[in-house]
Amino acid sequence: MSTITLLGAGSVVFTRQLLTDLLRFPDLPVLDIALHDIDEARLEVARLTALDVAQQLGREVRVRASLDRRAALDGAEFVINMIQVGGIDATRIDLEVPAAKGLRQTIGDTTGVGGVFRALRTFPVLSGIARDMQQVCPDAWFLNYTNPMAMNIWWMSVVAPEIKAVGLCHSVYWTVNDLCELIGVPLEGTHYRAAGVNHQAWLTEWSRDGEDLYPRLQKKIDESPDLQRRVRAEIFRRIGFYPTETSEHSAEYLSWFLRSDEQIERFRLEPLQYIGISEENVQEFRDAQEALAAGGHVPLHEEGDAAEYAPQIIHSMLTGTPREIHANVPNHGLIDNLPAGAVIEVPASVDADGVHPIAWGAIPAGGAALNRTYLSVADLTIRAAREGDPELVRRAVLTDPNASSTLTPAEIWELCDELTAAHAALLPSELGGTLEAAR
Repeated sequence: MSTITLLGAGSVVFTRQLLTDLLRFPDLPVLDIALHDIDEARLEVARLTALDVAQQLGREVRVRASLDRRAALDGAEFVINMIQVGGIDATRIDLEVPAAKGLRQTIGDTTGVGGVFRALRTFPVLSGIARDMQQVCPDAWFLNYTNPMAMNIWWMSVVAPEIKAVGLCHSVYWTVNDLCELIGVPLEGTHYRAAGVNHQAWLTEWSRDGEDLYPRLQKKIDESPDLQRRVRAEIFRRIGFYPTETSEHSAEYLSWFLRSDEQIERFRLEPLQYIGISEENVQEFRDAQEALAAGGHVPLHEEGDAAEYAPQIIHSMLTGTPREIHANVPNHGLIDNLPAGAVIEVPASVDADGVHPIAWGAIPAGGAALNRTYLSVADLTIRAAREGDPELVRRAVLTDPNASSTLTPAEIWELCDELTAAHAALLPSELGGTLEAAR
C-alpha cells in the first residue's frame, strides 16, 4: 500500500482538494493517508474530511492522523508539505507592522519583507522535517506547497540535499487557463510552457494548433482600457512576456506599483489583501468543522478545477503515466542566465521514475533581470539563517524593490527590529528570536 503523508493537514480546504484530485484517479491502488498537524482540533477535522471525501467518491482508503510528525512520516513514499508556521496571527504581523511604517504589501508570502520573515520562521521546521525524513522515510518525495516557495526549496537543497524535494504551484496553469478564457480559446489542446522563478516565471510558449496566441492577447489588451489598468498587463507591456502570478502578487515584487497612492489607485490594488483571504480560509475551516460535526459532507470541487500537481505526480509515479508539469527545483544547468543553485521554476516531465526538470537555456533578458533581484533577496535570507547573521536579514529586505522604493535604509532596519521582536518565539535565537532548537 502506498503511503502519502500530509504535513499541515489542518489546512483542511487544501487537504480536501488534494485528496479529491487523488481519489478521482480510478487506477490508483488503495492509498494509506497519514495526516499530521500541531493543532489537535484541526487535525481531527482533517481526518473527518479525508474519510468524507473517500466516502463521497466511493473509494477505499486507510486514514490515520497523528500529532507526532515522525509517526506520520514513518514509511511515507510521498510527503506533501503545506504548513503555515505562525498561522493567521503571523500573517497579520507580516502585513500590518510594515504597513504602519508606510510599506504596503498585498499578499506578503513570497519575497519582500513578508516573504523574508515567513521564510525565517519556516526554516527551523523544515530542518526538523528533513531530519525526520532522513530517519524514517529517506526515499520519499518531498512535495512542497508552502510559501515562500523558492526560499523553502532552496533551504531544503542546502540542509538536506539528499532529499528529493520539489516545489509545486498552480500559478502557471491558472495563468494560462485565465488567459485562454480571456481570448476565447479552449485550454484543452493548448501548448504552453513558462520558466523563471515561482510567482515570477515568464510565459514564453503559448499556442494552439500552431498559432501563437500572444497577438490575440495583445489585441484584447489594446482594446480594453480596463485591462490596461492591471498589473500583469503593465508587466507584459514592459517586459514582453506575461508573468505567471496574479496582479495582486506581482505588484509587490517590483518597485513600480505600491510606492504611491496614485499607482495603487491606477492599478486598482488592495494593500493588506491577504488578511481578508486568510480570514476567509479560517471561516472555511469552521464551516467544514460544523458540517462534519452535523453529519454532513464537505463540498467537492468539479473535476479539473483544482489542477494541483501533487496528485498528478503521485499518479504518474504509481501508474507510469507520463505527463508534464511545472516544478520548482535548484538550478543545476537548467536556466543559463539565472544563478546556479538558486531555485527556479521550469517545465518537468514526470513518470514512474520521478520528476525530471527540463533544461531550458536562457529566459528573456528583461525577465531574468527581475528574477535575479528576487533571487538575491532569497539568497541573503538563506545566508542569514545559515550563518546566524541578523544583518543579512536586513540586507535582504533592503534588496527588495518594493521595500527600498518606500522606506529608507534606517527605516528598514527599524522595521526588521520590530518584526524580529513580534515573531521572536518562532525565530532562531541567533537571529534575535527565542527559538533554541528546531521542532
